[in-house]
Amino acid sequence: MSAYGALYTAHHNSPAPAQSLDDLLTPDIKFVRVQWIDFINTTRYRVLSANYFRRLFADPNSRPGITISRGGLGVVGLQMTPGFDAVGEYLYVPDLGSWRVCTYAPSHASVMGWFQEKTPLPNKGLATHLCPRTLLHRIEREAKEKAGVSFLVGVESEFILMSATSPEFVVVNNADWSTAAKMRTGSVETIVLEEIAQCLLDAGIELQLYHAEAAPGQYEVVTGPMTPLMAADTLVFTRETVYNVANKHGLRATFAPRVHADSCGSGAHAHVSVHGPSTASRAADAAYAPDLTPTERSFLQGILGHIPGICALTLPTAASYARVADGIWSGGTYACWGTSNREAPVRLCGPPGHRHFEVKSVDATATPHLAIATIIGSGLKGILNGELLAVMDCPKPIPKMTSEERATFGVSNPLRLPKTITDARNALAADENLKSVLGEEFVNTYIRVNETMEKYMRGKDDKDTARKLVEYF
Repeated sequence: MSAYGALYTAHHNSPAPAQSLDDLLTPDIKFVRVQWIDFINTTRYRVLSANYFRRLFADPNSRPGITISRGGLGVVGLQMTPGFDAVGEYLYVPDLGSWRVCTYAPSHASVMGWFQEKTPLPNKGLATHLCPRTLLHRIEREAKEKAGVSFLVGVESEFILMSATSPEFVVVNNADWSTAAKMRTGSVETIVLEEIAQCLLDAGIELQLYHAEAAPGQYEVVTGPMTPLMAADTLVFTRETVYNVANKHGLRATFAPRVHADSCGSGAHAHVSVHGPSTASRAADAAYAPDLTPTERSFLQGILGHIPGICALTLPTAASYARVADGIWSGGTYACWGTSNREAPVRLCGPPGHRHFEVKSVDATATPHLAIATIIGSGLKGILNGELLAVMDCPKPIPKMTSEERATFGVSNPLRLPKTITDARNALAADENLKSVLGEEFVNTYIRVNETMEKYMRGKDDKDTARKLVEYF
């Protein structure tokens, strides 16, 4: 028997049938958080009374929603990104399919939505290409319509629990990776972790596991695979759960990519599986990955061939690049893949016939919807173009290979990941393939917002910059 572990099919966690407003607004729900996430991974919401939320849906001739300034997607702290101003509004339309009871906040529920034009624009309609959820939904839909494929996405959420962030960082403990010492019964960190786990379960999220990670005060929560839009929405909810439960117990949770210079960083590795109709064999690159289908091979090449630009959205802060290095199990800096190879930015996981890709070049400063859209969108482009896999399964880290081994595995001169966020932005700006996936208007706008965010996150010195990072993320 070659299969092992939990196996998932394409239909796992497909969106459930829509529930009515009466089903959702139960008597114990008093408030609804109409919630959105922007280009800098800031979760924002307006708290509506349950009665007023219901009133939004009362008239069938009126589109339900709340108005939000068009400049809102360009706000960074109290700064406004160039190209945004105080004129104009979007209608933010709740998507009841994203409804979740806030198990960490009694009497509250949350719902995501769609940024739309208040009135249809000529040749464009209501949708705005700057809405992160609309972008991801479009790519997910195009995958089904153009290629007959679908995706499942699961995410590992690594974070550090602190009891203080000023004047110095104080973590809850200094125990090691997966040790019992890091989760002693009665300790505040164990109470927090158990409550986080229970909140996720009570919210209907598949919690696979949680455990102690390697850095001081570091833990990881792993949730099960879902369709891409559901996965991104669920990741927002998961992070809000972690933040709020930690805060309730007097702790600060941070998803910052690198807190300890002498220890491991925190990532948000995305596990992606590709599901589609059976395809004819393809001899041209079959030897590069005999256990993968032609569709999977093209998906993989679509990512590897554009990973420098992808990093602008999956590793979107200056701090992200302190986590990405060779020899520290963070995925390394070479565009390659490998079976169970944690020094590759894409690790092949799972048994034959049930493979999935762990994309390690992602951290929690990235907006979930934008990171997932970029990953699956790049892979989809590879599928649609029938791209041939150009790199073989790397059995060991590239820096440890001889020149002969590099030639054998197709990595004599591989692409390298960016060294800085500036390098990543430049790669994105120059990548016509990614512009066609995400839209040129979106890419240009995202770059401007990201530049503004980079400036905003700079403190007066290194210590102040680190504090801002920990307190923001």
